[in-house]
Amino acid sequence: MSDSKDIKFEDAVKSMMIHVGEDPNREGLLKTPERVRKAHEFIFGGYKENPTEILKSALFTSSNDEMVLLKDIEFYSTCEHHLLPIIGRVHVAYIPDGIVVGLSKIPRVVNVFARRMQIQEQLTEQIADAIMDTIEPKGVAVVIQARHMCMEMRGVEKINSTTTSSALRGLFKKDQKTRAEFFSLINSPTGTRY
Repeated sequence: MSDSKDIKFEDAVKSMMIHVGEDPNREGLLKTPERVRKAHEFIFGGYKENPTEILKSALFTSSNDEMVLLKDIEFYSTCEHHLLPIIGRVHVAYIPDGIVVGLSKIPRVVNVFARRMQIQEQLTEQIADAIMDTIEPKGVAVVIQARHMCMEMRGVEKINSTTTSSALRGLFKKDQKTRAEFFSLINSPTGTRY
């Protein structure tokens, strides 16, 4: 049984279909408003999750004080200006200060913020700040490389153009050597250091 919020959402989808010239009563579109509502509940599920709680659920004491890097975390977000997809990869590194976090928690935090209406620059900052504030490492670095469908599908129609944004905290901002090592690792084919 749908509640009134669900019905309002589905009616809005029907209105949009009519606005662009479609018939919401044709066979292929009859269940589209419900499907769109369910898809949006998933796509924007980040509003219902708390990144701090996710990170705090897997903190461990560690003597490691070397860079921890997760490369190529895929993400899908939605441009808050046009409600079109942003598709890309996130690279996250941090330098522990007595505490490490379970590695699976970082991609989950990426998803929390990506599954909201966003701009790439803010997404980059939110991920870095959540990790810095919760884990309290010596430094955090986040780089996002993404394609924006609002730029590719409409407007300037520049296909395959990539936008890069970064957020550096602590040692990654203060220490040129640490910053250089991070950028070298995210640009290497394997990310392995020897």
